[in-house]
Amino acid sequence: MKPSTNRMLNRIKSVYMFINNRGTVTTQELVDEFGITPRTIQRDLNVLAYNDLVRSPSRGKWTTTKKKVKLTS
Repeated sequence: MKPSTNRMLNRIKSVYMFINNRGTVTTQELVDEFGITPRTIQRDLNVLAYNDLVRSPSRGKWTTTKKKVKLTS
């Protein structure tokens, strides 16, 4: 796996875990926490939403779904 792909997957996993721990977060909170652009966070959230791991109950806010996830390191 390319280093850039591995870095992206680790970041997406970290984003998911951050949302899961906080309950509900805003896109801006994610940008501030991870120090990356809003566009990059949006791409990561799109991957998570596509896989039914997060949802947006209202514009700009995100929460995890009830889908079971096995987190490995």
